[in-house]
Amino acid sequence: MAEHLSQSELDYPFKLLEYFNGFRVSKVIFSACELGVFDLLLKSQEPLSAQHVAQELSTSVDGMERLLDALVGIEILEVENTDGTALYSSSDVANLYLAKGSAKSLYDMIIYQSQTIYPLWNNMVDAVREGKNQNEKTFGIPPEEVFQAIYRSEEEMLKFMGLMNSSWVLDGHDIVTAFNLSCFQSIVDLGGCTGALAREMAKAYPSSSVTVFDLPQVVEMAQKHFCQESDTVVFQTGDFFSGEIPPADLYVLARIIHDWPEEKCLTLLKKIFDTCKPGGGVLLVEAMLFENRRGPVMAQIFSLNMLVQAEGRERPPSEYTHMLTKTGFHNVQVCRTGKSYDAILATR
Repeated sequence: MAEHLSQSELDYPFKLLEYFNGFRVSKVIFSACELGVFDLLLKSQEPLSAQHVAQELSTSVDGMERLLDALVGIEILEVENTDGTALYSSSDVANLYLAKGSAKSLYDMIIYQSQTIYPLWNNMVDAVREGKNQNEKTFGIPPEEVFQAIYRSEEEMLKFMGLMNSSWVLDGHDIVTAFNLSCFQSIVDLGGCTGALAREMAKAYPSSSVTVFDLPQVVEMAQKHFCQESDTVVFQTGDFFSGEIPPADLYVLARIIHDWPEEKCLTLLKKIFDTCKPGGGVLLVEAMLFENRRGPVMAQIFSLNMLVQAEGRERPPSEYTHMLTKTGFHNVQVCRTGKSYDAILATR
């Protein structure tokens, strides 16, 4: 930004002020989701007044009116005045992504950001100073117990699984079609959580068998809360770090490598290589940095999140290529989707 500051920005820092207030904008959306504003407006057949919304959601009229006006200001809601009364309705974007009942809802992602990520980021200064995650300070869990913190209660596990589910509802199709994977007859999604990405894989490659491999408690919750009728995805329990992994033609590691330091990643990739059939492969799914690390901004922010919550980092393509070739894989291909997550395919 410093290289492109105009004289007007130096005279008055509009862009900086926008950045300073970014957390407030996030909280406007988070709060509206948690209160049920978007669900109420989606169900309503007509625009509603602030008084009506406040009554339905058991809030103060004044507070709700201010919240609704802020949502109009950031173009999430729309407003019209009828006989001197402001009537609010949802935009198409809000109906599609912010209402809990929508097929493409990001509600679970928003709740996780608001209730888990937001408190962690309050301790970002300490994360940068100490170079380690802030799970102990935020949740009372030792920093080395990354997934003990993430799965510290059934409620918290469900929030995290909802986050992952939302991510692949949004990005899954682009990921599974980044390369033609039809040559892989058996596919195992290691750490596949709810099975959302695996389902996208099964839809794109109906002749392939797709298995989700995850911890027993995760599989139990996935089958209880995220199962779908006529589901062709199979679930299998295990621990890919401490136990054996099932044989497959293709292994998927989606947002797994970024959780861990390089040494642990190399151990996992070597285990996959040793189990992988000749001609088989591994598909990594991550938010890749540019080689010069100057972007994309979202990947840079995700990398900070890995600092404050886990033990890993986001990486540029060359680092993934290095890890893959070091553990025996070759023919590494990289595909940037232009969206949140990218794909790297390598074969044995």
